[in-house]
Formats: sequence, structure tokens, C-alpha cells
Amino acid sequence: MGEAAIEARGLVKSYGEKRALDGVDLDVARGSVCALLGPNGAGKTTAVRVLTTLTDPDAGTATVAGCDVIADPLGVRRNIGLAAQDATVDELLSGRENLVLVGELRALGRKRSRARADELLRQFALIDAADKLVRDYSGGMRRRLDLAATLVARPSVLFLDEPTTGLDPRGRNDLWEVLDTLVAEGTTILLTTQYLDEADRLADDIVVVDHGRVIARGDALSLKRQVGGDQLHVVCSNHADVARTAELVATVAGTTPSVDEAARTVWTPVDDGVRLLGQLAQALTTAGIAVDDLSLGRPTLDDVFLTLTGGRAEHEAAA
Repeated sequence: MGEAAIEARGLVKSYGEKRALDGVDLDVARGSVCALLGPNGAGKTTAVRVLTTLTDPDAGTATVAGCDVIADPLGVRRNIGLAAQDATVDELLSGRENLVLVGELRALGRKRSRARADELLRQFALIDAADKLVRDYSGGMRRRLDLAATLVARPSVLFLDEPTTGLDPRGRNDLWEVLDTLVAEGTTILLTTQYLDEADRLADDIVVVDHGRVIARGDALSLKRQVGGDQLHVVCSNHADVARTAELVATVAGTTPSVDEAARTVWTPVDDGVRLLGQLAQALTTAGIAVDDLSLGRPTLDDVFLTLTGGRAEHEAAA
């Protein structure tokens, strides 16, 4: 995908005795999407703050769009857009006025700023509310306007901290389509997200961080493979059959399965899932065990988090 738009080596950042970043290395190729994932307090937002020049690292180096974050912070800012967790638009201005103001601050001029504002208002389905004060916008509308504001100057690198927080499912899908278009046009995106399906859907590369360190990276498929291959999954129709089903799964798969008695569920990782699925179906039929579900699936990104970090993905509070 070409040379890196974002490069970081050995980033360290401490707040008092807490080390938020502990030697983070990062490479994001131009025109790609990288998702930073990790449990609460892992260092994701701190990494974004360093890369967007909002805070200086204690050690290490980083460049964004070819500009050093320490030696040339203005160069970095000219090339990036940033949507933080909380919307930063002015509630006392209309949606259009907010976008025009951003355009003028970025030296686009009045005419170009108004044209760009109208373009973005349509793109984010805000044109009907363009002249309403932002204080009258819903939370989802404010979020869309805030994201639109980051795109006024057509940045080559876009940082998105929880980009779809507050959006309904349709709003999330609409935003994903906008991001797809931006990447197709060459924009590089680094995002943090608490939605694992969002990382699965958008990211070319996923970086898992925990306690300020990178503990895994790769695309969604490669990370899932780290957890294991396929998983056999059985939901019994009757509680009385769970124990016998677990015995059959153990015999067929050659493993010790996991069991959830309350949910009447038995599951286990397997390497040759398709063949074993057929064998298990035959064994259950022979034993006269009725099931509500018998399936073969792959680990989810949630499984990756549980395995690598010991907890569900949560977004860290702002530093």
C-alpha cells in the first residue's frame, strides 16, 4: 500500500507514575485504515494525542505525513484532521456556519468554504438542518457535523477517536461508506473504536495495545487465527442432554470442551472443522440428542480481546 503515512518508534509517555505509552512502535501505510484497539487505559487515546501534536512524548520519535511531530508540529497539523471523542463544534452557530468557519480558518476563502460546507452537509445528511443552531441538534447530528468539520480541508491523514459513538446503526453505516470513499481517494485513517465489528469492517491493520505496549497486530483474520481455528458449537434442546453432548464433543474433537449448563451450550476449538462437524452430527443423531443449533464458526475479535488482554474491549478515558 505504499510508504508509511504514520511512523512511530519507541513512543513513551508518562502521567506521574502511570506510563501510558511504554515503547510503542507503529506503521500505517498511506491510503489504509489502522484501528487501535485495547482495554480501558491501554494507551490508545494517548497515542493519538502524541501523533496529533496535542502532547509531546517523553521519548521516542514519530512522523505523520512526512512531518516530525516534535520538530514540525505545524506541518503535521496542516496535513491532518482530528475528530476527538467529544464534539468540538460551536453550539451558538449553525451547522453551515461551523463548517464555513473551519474553512476560513484553514485559508480556503469565503467562497470555497461555503461550497465545501454545502458538499459536506449533503454527504453527512445534514443539509436540511444546515441553518439550524447546533444547540438544537441531536447528539448524532452533532457527531456527524464534528466529523464533517475534520474533512473541510481534505486532510491526507485522518485521526478518529471513537468516530461512531452516539450514532444509530444507520448513521454508523453511512459514516463507514464515507470513510470507504475517503480511503479510495487516498486518505489514511487511524481510528480508535470500542466497536469490534467496526474494526473488522474498516481496518486493513489492527493494532492491539495493553498497558502502553503493542501486544499484537495484523489484519482481522490473522488476529483471529492467533486465538485458534474453527469452533464447534452445540446448543442442546434439553438441559438433560448437555453432559452427554459434552462427552460426544470430547470424543469427536479430541479436546476438553467448554460447557455452559444454563445456556445448554457446548463448544470447543477444532482444526478440521468441516469433517468433525459431520461426525458430531452423526454422533448426536445416533445418541438421540436433539439440538437447537449445531454450527461451525471462527473466533470473533471479541475472542481475540479476551485471549490477549483478559477483558472485553473498552475505550480508555481521555487523558
